[in-house]
Amino acid sequence: MRIEDIDPDREPKGAAQSILQTLIDYGFEWDKKPIFQSRQYNLHKHIALQFLERNLAYPCSCSRKDLVANSKPGPMGAIYPGTCSAKSNYKETHTLRIRTNNATVNFIDKHYGLQTCHLGQESGDYVILRADKLPSYILAVSVDDVFEGYSEIVRGADLLAITPRQVHLTQLLQKTPSDFFHIPIITDQSGNKLSKQTHAPALHKHNARSNLYFALKDLGQNPPRYLIWRPLRSIWEWALSHWDTKHIPRQKNIEFNH
Repeated sequence: MRIEDIDPDREPKGAAQSILQTLIDYGFEWDKKPIFQSRQYNLHKHIALQFLERNLAYPCSCSRKDLVANSKPGPMGAIYPGTCSAKSNYKETHTLRIRTNNATVNFIDKHYGLQTCHLGQESGDYVILRADKLPSYILAVSVDDVFEGYSEIVRGADLLAITPRQVHLTQLLQKTPSDFFHIPIITDQSGNKLSKQTHAPALHKHNARSNLYFALKDLGQNPPRYLIWRPLRSIWEWALSHWDTKHIPRQKNIEFNH
């Protein structure tokens, strides 16, 4: 169990414990003490500075205004034009960016198939350490996945677009990237992901059985209706014995209509 709490300014008080309790209420289990990503800060910064020493990264002093004025939009956000790529004098107020060197990344997503990304054209040099000295999401998850020995990653299709950066960064760490399996996300009628950013309601304990049932249904597993009235353990036992990835829908999002 890993709590990805690398952005403390955006984290509501008590959020981590609330997440852990909700997972328990829904029948999830883990066999080791939860890892808090924020406590890995020294490791993340150490790796970022190693990239700088190896000339695989460089300091960037561009402001957000500069980025808006000079960058083009891409599938992973603004495509950085390389304005600061010749700089080497790192200051604490700088961000650190990885040199992509126009690399092409290929990987097989276990659900959506072959993915190809030309980083120079679709991403540009991306941030690994922010100006406030917090690691970027890409740096934190790539480093932690390597050091924690993750071999398989299943997550929402909304993160498929940034996966080439994670594959690229893992390769720069001279490690083999994990296998990725992205699944459709649940959205509202406007196509927005159900999340705290879009003010989606929290998951409640008393809805655990029905929510799990509908999650299985949305993922194409065709669960029997009677599971809604069965204990949580029965729902999980059914899911584990009947799970078949071939039935998961191929689209990237599924509209919530329950």
